Amino acid sequence: ANFIAGFFEELTQEEIGQQLQTSLIGPMIVTRAVLPVMRKQHSGHIISISSTAGLTSLEFCSAYSASKFGLEGFMQALQTEVAPFDINTTIVNPGFFRTELLTEQSTKYADNPIADYKEKREQLMQFWKGANGQQPGDPAKLAQALITISNEEKPPLRFLAGADAVATAEQVANTLLGQTNFYRD
Repeated sequence: ANFIAGFFEELTQEEIGQQLQTSLIGPMIVTRAVLPVMRKQHSGHIISISSTAGLTSLEFCSAYSASKFGLEGFMQALQTEVAPFDINTTIVNPGFFRTELLTEQSTKYADNPIADYKEKREQLMQFWKGANGQQPGDPAKLAQALITISNEEKPPLRFLAGADAVATAEQVANTLLGQTNFYRD
C-alpha cells in the first residue's frame, strides 16, 4: 500500500513501519544507489515526490504525513550534501492528482478500531474513498511539468504542483509566520 490511513492510536506499529518503508526508506535506498554514479560524473538530478502531507498534516493521515515529513527533512539535508558535486535535488509537493494513490489496491485503512473514533473514522473513510478518481490534478500535466523541470539548468529546490498545493504552502507559511510573531517578544 502507498497510503495507510487511520487514527494514530488505531494504527499498528507494523502499519506505521510499512508506510515509512514505502515513502521514506524506499526513496533513501534508491538515492543511495544512484549517488556514487552521480557524484563521479559531477551531474544528476534527484526528484523526490513528497506531498502536501509533507507540508502539513491532516487527521487520519499521521503515518503518511510522518513519512512525507521525513522525506522532506532527508531531501533538505541531502541538497546541501550533494550540491558541491553539481547534483540537483527537487522536492515535489503535489496536491490531489488523479493517480493510483486512493485506489483500493494502494490504500489500506487501520484495522484496529477503537470505539471512541467510530463516527469520525466512518466519515473520513467515506471522504477518502469518495475522493478516488475525483482529484482535480491531471497527472499528464504534472508529468510534463517534471520533464520541464528536469531540463532546466538550475532546477528548483521545491516545486508545488497544483493550485491546492500552492494554497496549502501559503497557508502553512502564514501560520508559521503568525506563530513566530506571536511569541517574538
